[in-house]
Amino acid sequence: MSRYGVLIVDDSAFMRRAISLLFEKDPDFFIVGFARSGLEAIEKIKRFKPDVVTMDVEMPEMDGITALQQIMKEHPVAVVMLSTLTDEGAKATLTALQLGAVDFFPKSSLLKEPAEPTVIADFLIRVKAAASAKLPLRNKAAPVPAAGEEGKKKGSASVDLLIIGCSTGGPSAIQAILPRFTPDFPAGIVVVQHMPPGFTKALADRFDTICQLKVKEAEDGDVVMPGIIYVAPAGYQTLLQKTKDGKTILRIVSDESKLYKPSIDVTIHSASLIYRDRLLVVILTGMGTDGLLGCSEVKRQRGHVIVEAEESCIVYGMPKAVYEAGYADRQVPLPHIYQAILSFV
Repeated sequence: MSRYGVLIVDDSAFMRRAISLLFEKDPDFFIVGFARSGLEAIEKIKRFKPDVVTMDVEMPEMDGITALQQIMKEHPVAVVMLSTLTDEGAKATLTALQLGAVDFFPKSSLLKEPAEPTVIADFLIRVKAAASAKLPLRNKAAPVPAAGEEGKKKGSASVDLLIIGCSTGGPSAIQAILPRFTPDFPAGIVVVQHMPPGFTKALADRFDTICQLKVKEAEDGDVVMPGIIYVAPAGYQTLLQKTKDGKTILRIVSDESKLYKPSIDVTIHSASLIYRDRLLVVILTGMGTDGLLGCSEVKRQRGHVIVEAEESCIVYGMPKAVYEAGYADRQVPLPHIYQAILSFV
């Protein structure tokens, strides 16, 4: 069994000790060292060559974002950011993911007394996934194509709704896709990204600045229509519902029965019952199997499924589960997914 060497980077001695105690509970990890600043982290990454780094954002001398940028250029390594649940913390986290961090975890959830075993287990699983993940090579937004560059869409669209589901590595993956949608894209778009509460609005706001379509965090009662990308809010389930006047609206509901909030399965299942063969689902990078059950219903309703190929996935978990179950119509690497979407529309 592989053991993963961890470098813990935080300017707080208390935090360094608290995080190290978490790793000491799991025999798959060993601590290779500690760093109190970004500068020290860069030096110790060169010296100790860890498998994975946990990185604080706010530190003296050099902050975590600046350090990450230099690390990914000079000594690429898997980095998991420890984030604060504030607006600024969420923005910094998204910047870190864009720069090449594999994943992030809310720092406050690791400090609760008593510690929640499920939270600690989730943290350790995600750090393991990061340690064995492929480093993202796609942290720049895809260039927006010139008019007509992507080819003309069909006169009559054959898909009315596109759902994109992703987890670990998702923010950088959808950044390679969402900015390419042009204002004439004929279907509604819903993005379901696994994230803790407090981060999906910042994600939507960031994409709204770089996309040709409007991007917003979904709200209860939103009418699904072309021209808008709806990001499922963290902490809730996002379902689709048909109204008496024939519109489709989003329902944002509390549901503690599911591990993931939002759950890709929940959203896909509700959509497939409405859109049937006019639904297209794309499953991108992520660990676990969320999306598998939903895609089985999509195929039962004669809808369509695209999964990201292993070669471009940071974590080949969710796409693998759907592909191996035989539910994928196509498996394509990330740079070709947008064109694959257009081929169904």
